[in-house]
Amino acid sequence: MVTRIDVEIPAEGAVLSAWLYIPDNATKPLPTVTMCIGFAGIKDALLPEFATAFTEAGFVTILHDHRGFGASTGEPRYDVNPWQQIADWRRVISYLESRPEVDADRIGLWGTSYSGGHALVLGATDRRLKAVVANAPFISGHQDYLRRVLPEDHAAMEEWYNGDERAQVQGAAPRVIAVADKDPAVEALWHDAEIEAVYKAEIPGVTAPKNLVTLRSGRMIRMYEPGSYISRVSPTPLLMVAAKQDTMTPTDAQLAAYEQALEPKKLQLLPGGHFAPYIDEFELASSAAIEWFGTHLR
Repeated sequence: MVTRIDVEIPAEGAVLSAWLYIPDNATKPLPTVTMCIGFAGIKDALLPEFATAFTEAGFVTILHDHRGFGASTGEPRYDVNPWQQIADWRRVISYLESRPEVDADRIGLWGTSYSGGHALVLGATDRRLKAVVANAPFISGHQDYLRRVLPEDHAAMEEWYNGDERAQVQGAAPRVIAVADKDPAVEALWHDAEIEAVYKAEIPGVTAPKNLVTLRSGRMIRMYEPGSYISRVSPTPLLMVAAKQDTMTPTDAQLAAYEQALEPKKLQLLPGGHFAPYIDEFELASSAAIEWFGTHLR
């Protein structure tokens, strides 16, 4: 029922690798969903099932790798700059407008975790989008930092970032560390077994290194406040999908942000933690998004 083709999208200083999913019975331009993975991930992980589900429901779907990750080009590798990723995602939207399979007046966006924060920013600033789904969205870098780093560790954390910055002045490449590792002796942004298992999981056909990110990406997390855009998404319809026991993008932060959103909006709560929408609660998370897109893109 679904045909997937590889496409490349030129962006400033990089080429974005994407999969374009097209319903086999398509005979005219169709409503379309653009989507991408969250922090330091690749398109092969967790999301192809969502893309297939959206396409089987009658939407053209595009899933791209962020620059510096997966099959996309771009240097430095493993660098997560939220504003660069947002600019690149706009380029994907512009690319979709040029495709004959796509109804350019009916484009929706689905973002998850860190890219769920991007969904709020893009929903608020790009009116080409006619519907937005933010799945377990990242809300506030400052609040996340205060929750995760003990006050007595702030000075050491700051010196860690500053040392990397000083080394780059001398010509060094941005330092690369693990995204997650349960061993506190390993340099990583998160020391958490559950997060480590997700980032280190084997992916069929993928042999490139995973679980890597530049150290400076951690500083950029602290500077990123996508939740401040949520009240400006309206009048574009917004669906937020939130897991009740999410500690990675904390549930209470998501719910507090949702209260600031204006209509039209909808909240879908799921049982479980941050990764529940991809695994145990996939059917509920995907069907909620399909219903939202069906209501506002058809």
